[in-house]
Amino acid sequence: MTSMSLVAPLVLGLALSSVALLMTTVWLHRTLSHRAISISPGATWVFRVLIWITTGIRPRQWAAVHRKHHAFTDVEGDPHSPLREGFAMVQFANVALYRKVAKDEDQVARYARDLPADRWDRMFFDHALLGLGIGIAILCAIFGWRVGLIAAAVHTVSYLLLNAAINAIGHYFGTQPYANTARNNQWLAFITGGEGLHNNHHAAPTSAKFALNPGETDIGWWLVRLLVWRGWAEVRLEHDRVMEKLAA
Repeated sequence: MTSMSLVAPLVLGLALSSVALLMTTVWLHRTLSHRAISISPGATWVFRVLIWITTGIRPRQWAAVHRKHHAFTDVEGDPHSPLREGFAMVQFANVALYRKVAKDEDQVARYARDLPADRWDRMFFDHALLGLGIGIAILCAIFGWRVGLIAAAVHTVSYLLLNAAINAIGHYFGTQPYANTARNNQWLAFITGGEGLHNNHHAAPTSAKFALNPGETDIGWWLVRLLVWRGWAEVRLEHDRVMEKLAA
């Protein structure tokens, strides 16, 4: 393929990652892990299917790993702390760190007891390779096998690296407006659906909105507001209530 012909799968792969990151922050993170949002049954099915075919993630495992991260932030027990494991380990080998907790049934049961597997998980959503295979097959059917496979590879690499960056960069570089070990990076927030505002999130983990201060942008919040406007979601904790809590 020529350099020009590589543009289409590159753009497609990055676009897929952007969509997957938005679903990750809104559904896996804000809705399931922190219960900051409730989403209608119909919209929930859309998120379940799209997360399955774009990432293969089992939501209860993701929630368990993330909740343990909040329980042991940057101390012994944190699944992916760059302050303990080293920046490069978290940035480039986060999948291995993630799997240590995600594949431990006892820890998943402890940290995600409210997210038990249902029959649809057992039939479909727990089978990651099946979901990813369907996703790649759809890409190849629509765009051709060359574009589809390259786009899938670009999406996989970018999604994994950007998710890792939220923990690696988000606990190593950036500003700290609140007294915790996480850090804010607005540029990272732009490309991860708001997740780069990590210090804010650790200051108010149950807030559905990560942009707590003037000049901050949380793109994931835009999607939340769209879902609320359409009647497909409800926000449990609003921004102003969070600020009162932080100021107390």
